[in-house]
Amino acid sequence: MQNHGFPHEATEATLRASRALLGIVARSVSDALEQVTLPQFRVLVVLSGSGAMRMGALAARVGAVPSTFSRTIDRMVDGGWVLRQESPQSRREILVDLTDDGRRLVDQVTERRRRQVASVLTSLTADEQQQIIDAMEVFSTAAGEPTPEDLLTLGL
Repeated sequence: MQNHGFPHEATEATLRASRALLGIVARSVSDALEQVTLPQFRVLVVLSGSGAMRMGALAARVGAVPSTFSRTIDRMVDGGWVLRQESPQSRREILVDLTDDGRRLVDQVTERRRRQVASVLTSLTADEQQQIIDAMEVFSTAAGEPTPEDLLTLGL
């Protein structure tokens, strides 16, 4: 059976796998969302990957409106997740960076996600694990790299 030229079974299997992976993502971030909002977690993820950033560049990266973003950062500073600091290049520039608590929260979510994926994979035989590796490599290559904006949608 064909669906717009694509094999229906492969499409359905991929959609099932993507739902399973999204479930893992949701479970891995759920505890963190008791401490920060999803937009705040996105900020933490961006800073974790890129290091300290100018406020305007960070707002643009997460797709936030600069006027309201400043209040978001204020709340995150008050919560101990990020800090503001003067740029070494220009005292007029303010950089936002993770605190140790902010980095720890991102690391905890990442580690929880890694453990959950590993738990699923360890329930498979070595041959099944190799099939997963091969299929994921092929799919990842065919799909291409997601944009940073796409990844931020789910706090990745």
